[in-house]
Amino acid sequence: MQADIKALMDGELGTWLSDQQSMREAAKKKAHNRWFYSAIAALPVLSFVWFSASSLGSFSLIITFFAVIGISIWGYMPIGKAKQEIKVGINSAIAREFGISYTHELEPGAEFEAAKTYGLVPSYGRDTFEDRWYGTLEGHGFDIYEAHLEERRGSGKNRRWVTVFRGAIIHMGFGRDFHSTTLLQRKGKHKKWLGLGGRKDHVSFEGHRLEYVDQVHPDFEDIFEVWSDDQVEARVLIHPSYVEHLLALENAFNGDEVRALFSRGEVVLAVESGNLFESGSMDASEDEARVAEAARQFAAMAGLALAINQNERGRAVGEV
Repeated sequence: MQADIKALMDGELGTWLSDQQSMREAAKKKAHNRWFYSAIAALPVLSFVWFSASSLGSFSLIITFFAVIGISIWGYMPIGKAKQEIKVGINSAIAREFGISYTHELEPGAEFEAAKTYGLVPSYGRDTFEDRWYGTLEGHGFDIYEAHLEERRGSGKNRRWVTVFRGAIIHMGFGRDFHSTTLLQRKGKHKKWLGLGGRKDHVSFEGHRLEYVDQVHPDFEDIFEVWSDDQVEARVLIHPSYVEHLLALENAFNGDEVRALFSRGEVVLAVESGNLFESGSMDASEDEARVAEAARQFAAMAGLALAINQNERGRAVGEV
């Protein structure tokens, strides 16, 4: 699975990117003007604030801080918008090269609700989603997008939003029919109360009980644990050879703790891969490298995910 970057840049995408140069220059100029004139307008106000520092106390620092932040954000907005337009154009062209679709904005579906229910992602207070790649690959319905989940932590002045998950959610139809629910988690995820007595014998999610599945491969048990409502089907679905592909998925993106849910003919994967597919740039000289990087990231993630999705025992599809 590989995109022809030269053909993309020599074709419609390259022409479109050349046409965006004036848009990029206009965005840079607009941002510069916003910063410049905002600073001029704010200068007398901030001067008054600092001359009144003795009466305002710590409020002078707070006012200055928020003024600088506000000016910076407002000034950057034209650049941010331009980079997003470039990113959408590049990623859409890459998606067409693979015969699928791309959209920047999205609302997650039932697969993300399942990911929350069965603990593939941690609890959180707010979320954002972007960069959805979807369609059919190797005969399977396929959906990848990024999730950024944050939790409010601390108290008082130290209260802040902290990222608890940033990475890819992958959803696709599986290569064989099954009717059970099987959960693949990292070892040690489900321990008995306070960690005493080791691993739990079963776990429940909104009343759905899954039993621990004993595995025969020692290397597998050192890394993952499996829970299912069908012991026999779980052993067919999750074979020890999957470990290599799961770890390759992590390593390809410097990711962490890939986990999976197999449920009624579909599989949902979550991997903490960071912020991917950021192909937009204000520097036209970076376009080809950005296109190549975004295409490599998608191809690697899609190929490795498909490699996990086996049509037959011992034969993977879509390997890269």
